Amino acid sequence: MGEELKVARLTSLDVFRGATIAGMILVNNPGSWAYVYPQLRHADWHGWTFTDLIFPFFLFIVGVAIVFSFSRRIELGYSKVKLFGKVVRRTIILFALGLFLNGFPEFNLSTIRIMGVLQRIAICYFFASIIYLTSNVRGQAIWSFALLFIYWGLMEFVPVPGIGAGLYEKGRNFAAYVDSLILKGHMWSVTKTWDPEGIISTIPAISTTLFGVLTGHWLRSKKSDVEKTLWLFIMGNLGLFIGAVWNAWLPINKNLWTSSYSVFTAGFALVVLGFCYYFVDVKGYKKWAYPFIVYGMNAITVFVLSGIIGRLSIYFKVSLPDGSKTTVKNYIYENLFASWLGQMNGSLGYAIAHVLLMYFLMWILYKKKIFIKI
Repeated sequence: MGEELKVARLTSLDVFRGATIAGMILVNNPGSWAYVYPQLRHADWHGWTFTDLIFPFFLFIVGVAIVFSFSRRIELGYSKVKLFGKVVRRTIILFALGLFLNGFPEFNLSTIRIMGVLQRIAICYFFASIIYLTSNVRGQAIWSFALLFIYWGLMEFVPVPGIGAGLYEKGRNFAAYVDSLILKGHMWSVTKTWDPEGIISTIPAISTTLFGVLTGHWLRSKKSDVEKTLWLFIMGNLGLFIGAVWNAWLPINKNLWTSSYSVFTAGFALVVLGFCYYFVDVKGYKKWAYPFIVYGMNAITVFVLSGIIGRLSIYFKVSLPDGSKTTVKNYIYENLFASWLGQMNGSLGYAIAHVLLMYFLMWILYKKKIFIKI
């Protein structure tokens, strides 16, 4: 039993993963942050946009993949000890990659951001995997909802010194308070006083991942394809409804990853996966999805590589005719995109070009059958 084991793949999941990563790269790389269409930036605080769906989609996908990855290994007799070791190893690598991206290219350890996207993925993967390996489906469902209510209870009822309890304002809530105590000086540079991928707000993000785990069980069941698809849509719309209703009391908020946001986005993910599953795996319409499959097969690789290229494009400068300097990114944006598309469309054009560049690099790996796993 070597690590060359080929785990059964769900093509629709690769498509969903690839589309999600492509979306993540698109919204993370505008030509100019001053010119971004509203749906391609996060909601300022309460509410949601297209961009606010991307990260929870990815965590949901991680949860589905946990079931497909581990269930096959368990069936073949892999020990729990070996699987726990795999979980720890992957968690450490993901977290380390996140720290690397946060520090690159200068690595100022006195101010480096500790949390981040990959760090949250690592933590959610770790806890969702441990819960999957140590409990049955019923236990996993209980954990999914228990974590949501634990987080809601902490936010609603634990008083913050000088502020009180039950506040959901920027920098004035229980999650921000904990981050300021533990992560002081090492938070997101844009805010400095709170972190959108903070410690406490990761609790409901684990629930998002566990909703994916529960979905993975359903997709591996012996139910018919039609029944699987139907219930993906039913449960997805139920999640959307519950999240929307809950929003009246607990605002949908990506930065706080409120429990209503977790349920709402999981419902949305179920609906999108339902479409992907039906058209790709049931009906066999795969040609249209080829670019997303290419992206999905090296998802973490393309995310990290995109981050490195993006940071280098800001780090390096070019001299202008008047003697001043500007970043490589701004030079390309202004001269190759904004000069003929205008500021707003030029910014979007730059982002699309970045997505296409990443696709080309991943296509080379895909054609050479190079799939970098961690």
